[in-house]
Amino acid sequence: MERKHERLATPWAAGVAGVVFAVLMAAAIVLMRIALPGGAGGDEVTADAGQRSAVRTALALLPFAGIAFLWFMGALREQTGEAEDRFFSTVFLGSGLVFVAALFGAAAAAGTVLDESQQHPAFGRHFAYALLTTYAMRMAAVFIITTSTIGRRSGVLPRPLVALGYLAGLALLVVGANVPWSELVFPAWALLLGLNILRGRRPARSRSAPST
Repeated sequence: MERKHERLATPWAAGVAGVVFAVLMAAAIVLMRIALPGGAGGDEVTADAGQRSAVRTALALLPFAGIAFLWFMGALREQTGEAEDRFFSTVFLGSGLVFVAALFGAAAAAGTVLDESQQHPAFGRHFAYALLTTYAMRMAAVFIITTSTIGRRSGVLPRPLVALGYLAGLALLVVGANVPWSELVFPAWALLLGLNILRGRRPARSRSAPST
């Protein structure tokens, strides 16, 4: 009975983790974009006190966003259960883990703008943008497409959300860093997925109540 209750709670955990990741990731991206507007091709500028404060806040949020994303991955994988496809599961896990690694790498690079004594303050900004918009977002695109495929094959996700996932993944894969703020597509998709899971699985708690 305890094992059954844990499996019933898994979709709820996936939905909550998806929403938490989406909010934290979007907030960090917005703060980074506002604080370091130059991007990879911007002019070399020195971050002022306000910009450094925004970067510091974003860097404080990113580790928790990464943790929430790992929880999100695990809870999503648990939903597929024994119907898990090894090929798609491998791509799902690989793309998700590489995304987190690239995300943390981008955070470490962005942290260099906090060093006032650095002779080339633009290097950290450019390196952070390259990791985030080129590599992390490409892995996010693969993760979205793989998750949508798994959801379609297992019947877990509704067709409109699957179609939206394919469009979001292709947009990140093709557009990448060419369109400013395009990286917000990933947390927006995660938010929709998390809310869909919460809306569809919320009665699970009430269903398990009579058996206790």
